Amino acid sequence: MELLMASAIGVLTAAGLYLVLRLRTFPVIVGLSLLTYAVNLFLFVTGRLVVDMPPILRKGVETYTDPLPQALVLTAIVISFGMTAVVVMLALGAYLSSRSDDVSLPPEDDSREGEA
Repeated sequence: MELLMASAIGVLTAAGLYLVLRLRTFPVIVGLSLLTYAVNLFLFVTGRLVVDMPPILRKGVETYTDPLPQALVLTAIVISFGMTAVVVMLALGAYLSSRSDDVSLPPEDDSREGEA
């Protein structure tokens, strides 16, 4: 199970980084979403992968599920949803103002190199 979760986190992180480095806004937004999913999975896995265990320590219970990573994941989901909404609105505004979703810098003007 640990190998599966580590592989899933690695694949999500690699795909997210690849998409963030693209030169279009939509892949960047999808890449950021994949990175937030990877972080959420990582936070969730830090609470140990146990099944059918109580979330708090009670008398007579030797193993339990740590509730802190679950709370952190819920908070991260809310924050990532808000961040995604802001980034989508910024990308939409940039697209409507320039009619292009290309995020690369314009080419430098070589004629101005001698001036300074």
